[in-house]
Amino acid sequence: MGDVRQRNFTKGHGTENDFVLVPDPQGRRALDSDEVRRLADRRAGIGGDGVIRVVPTHLADEPTVRAQSGTAAWFMDYRNADGSISQMCGNGSRVFAAYLIREGLETGGDFAIATRAGVKRVRTTVDGFAVDLGPALVDESDDTREKGFNAVVHVPGAPDLPGLRVHVGNPHTVVLLPPQHALDELDLTGPPQVAPPPADGTNVEFVQLLGPGHLAMRVHERGVGETRSCGTGAVAAAAATRWWEGASAANSEWMVDVPGGRLTVNFTETGTAELAGPAELVADGTTEL
Repeated sequence: MGDVRQRNFTKGHGTENDFVLVPDPQGRRALDSDEVRRLADRRAGIGGDGVIRVVPTHLADEPTVRAQSGTAAWFMDYRNADGSISQMCGNGSRVFAAYLIREGLETGGDFAIATRAGVKRVRTTVDGFAVDLGPALVDESDDTREKGFNAVVHVPGAPDLPGLRVHVGNPHTVVLLPPQHALDELDLTGPPQVAPPPADGTNVEFVQLLGPGHLAMRVHERGVGETRSCGTGAVAAAAATRWWEGASAANSEWMVDVPGGRLTVNFTETGTAELAGPAELVADGTTEL
């Protein structure tokens, strides 16, 4: 165990994808994997799908992040619950934005945040925040176009299912579940087996089409397990479904229903994907974990 150190924290969630935020305005208290695991522990800690360190961008540890300081004042230093580093978190970015506004670190409206996946722009909405996550890139090739998939995914009790890799600042594999398989009956207590296995792991989204521009989704996140929601996963699911539909796909706006609520994905005219949804800050405190 690492040294016991007192930390202020805020607990928040976006469609029940929950996070522990720890402020570090002086950039002096970098997170280590052991501390992240203790903070995220749901029985012996605060509990969360991830931990977010709130630090001025110019004081970030990574040079590529510090280079964003001219555009974004604050860096979302995001870690998965198992302590591993992640490039980006869609739901976490909205919770991060809500924290910045509440603390007076941003004034609302339209502003930028720094992430390991580059600068992301945030705007306030009537019921939360919308974050432009940049392009959602389908991992395609001639072979992928011919087959319609580039991965095979297995979960217990179901046959091998075709998956499509999509990059939204972090890696995803999307499975369009056949109608004969009930989404709520999938066994996601353990990580789905993906072949070929991605070098950096992958989030896996299982989706069913409910209607034009409307999906239902469950997700198993790398370094966490099944979560109640995944923002970049919702973008990946909508992007993969549009790709499968082909050039005739008319919907630029998608509703994605997750166990924790509903997210909206809008594919912009500039080729990026904007994720919109609620963000709530539910508790503040001090811990000596």
